[in-house]
Amino acid sequence: MISFINATCSFRKNAGVKNLNFSIDDGEFVFLTGPSGAGKSTLLRLIYMDLFPEKGKVLIRDYDSNKIKDRQIPFLRRKVGMIFQDFQLLKDRNVYQNVAISLYASHYKIREIKSRVYDILNQVGLGHRVHHKPMELSGGEQQRVAIARALVKEPIVLLADEPTGNLDPRVSIELMNLLHKINKKGTAVIIATHNYSLIKRVPGARLIQMNEGEIASIT
Repeated sequence: MISFINATCSFRKNAGVKNLNFSIDDGEFVFLTGPSGAGKSTLLRLIYMDLFPEKGKVLIRDYDSNKIKDRQIPFLRRKVGMIFQDFQLLKDRNVYQNVAISLYASHYKIREIKSRVYDILNQVGLGHRVHHKPMELSGGEQQRVAIARALVKEPIVLLADEPTGNLDPRVSIELMNLLHKINKKGTAVIIATHNYSLIKRVPGARLIQMNEGEIASIT
C-alpha cells in the first residue's frame, strides 16, 4: 500500500505536487499521465523517498516520510524498484555485474546473488547476454537490464519514469508486455508516461492524470 496524505512538494518551477490525497494498493498497475511539468516524476521521487513532502506525508507500507531515518532509506529502496529513461547502466560493467551491484551493496551472500541474478535475467530474456557490456546491447536490451536491476531485490512496487521514451514502437510494446507479466506475478507497477497508446496494452490498469502538480482525475 502506497498512500499520499495531504502531500505537498515544491521541486522546481512547474514540477512540484500539491495536496495529493490517494492510495495505490499492492499489485496494482498504474499509469501516471499529464503534460511535462505536471509533477509525474516528482511523485515517483516521493515514493522512492529521493524527495520528501514539505507538508503531509507519504506512506510506503510501514515507512512514513515524516518519521523515516536516513539509515532506513536503503531498506525502503529494497522494496521500491526504480527504472530510469536513460537506463543509468555502468558502461564498464557487464550485464551480470550491473544487475548484481545492488545486491553486493546490500551484503547478500555470493550464492544468493548468483541465483537471483541469473533467475531475473532469464525472466527478462537476457540469460544469454550476461557477459555483454551495455554498449554491446540494443536499446531494448539495455532497458531490460535496467528492469532486471530494479527487480532483483524483489520489490513490492516497480516505478518507471518514461521507460519507453528512447525506444521504437515495437520494442516499447515488448517492454510493456514484460511489465504487464511482472505485474501479474504480484508486483505493483507505476509508470509515468506521455504515451497514451501504451495504456491500451494493459487492460484494467488504473489511470491517474496530473496537471500542474495536482490530480486532475483518477479512473
